Amino acid sequence: MAAPNTTTTKFLPLTGRVAIVTGASRGIGRAIAIHLRSLGAKLVINYASSSSQADLLASELNSSAAENTTTSSPVAVAVKGDVSTPADVKSLFDRAEEEFKTPAHILVNCAGVLDPKYPTLANTTIEDWESTFNVNTKGAFLCCREAVNRLARGGGGRIILISTSIVGAALPGYAAYAASKAAVEMMTKIVAKELKGTGITVNCVAPGPVATELFFEGKSEEMVQKVVDACPLGRLGQPNDVAHIVGLLVSDAGEWVNGQVIRVNGGFVV
Repeated sequence: MAAPNTTTTKFLPLTGRVAIVTGASRGIGRAIAIHLRSLGAKLVINYASSSSQADLLASELNSSAAENTTTSSPVAVAVKGDVSTPADVKSLFDRAEEEFKTPAHILVNCAGVLDPKYPTLANTTIEDWESTFNVNTKGAFLCCREAVNRLARGGGGRIILISTSIVGAALPGYAAYAASKAAVEMMTKIVAKELKGTGITVNCVAPGPVATELFFEGKSEEMVQKVVDACPLGRLGQPNDVAHIVGLLVSDAGEWVNGQVIRVNGGFVV
């Protein structure tokens, strides 16, 4: 007699939980969304402009789920929204509740921008400074605030904010970007304490150089090679290197990690 199939989603660590992932149509956010789905989570895939990529990802995840279960209910939905706009952030949580009939359990705020000109502070315009903080800092604040008020209580509540190892490296050309993310790191530590008694954990994942469009934009091959040479592992990070850390932190196995900034960078000098 054949052994029973024990690979159905009910045995996965995030089964029954709903995750909102911002900036999920490309790069690290996309890898995180795919990985959380592989762990059993249902997903709200947020995007700002890449509608075709977000819709395709949701379609692929739903098709895969339909092939492996007897239900036709969707496991992923793509939702457009600007994280720097309060109404758009609220709509992400509203849509999670409407689509999956439960409050969200997990927020991963991965939406972010980086000026590809890599200007020195002296050459940073007010407009570029403000646009960087608008998405990276205000966006993280709005998403985190909504999550604090609306994530499901009773266990399994997780907030993950994405920062950057550049905060530790303090590299020239990244003043606005690093400053915007440093604020996110401090917010993480404070909110974790403010959520005492809720069972919700808050952590910050700070990737080093990762091979995404955001990283490569504006860089020459020589610049990229210098970054690779600065890493003890001799390579750029891959989106999955970050996604798997996020997966650990949002699972029950990551419950005892709280209020931390975790630099995921392969030993990149910080």
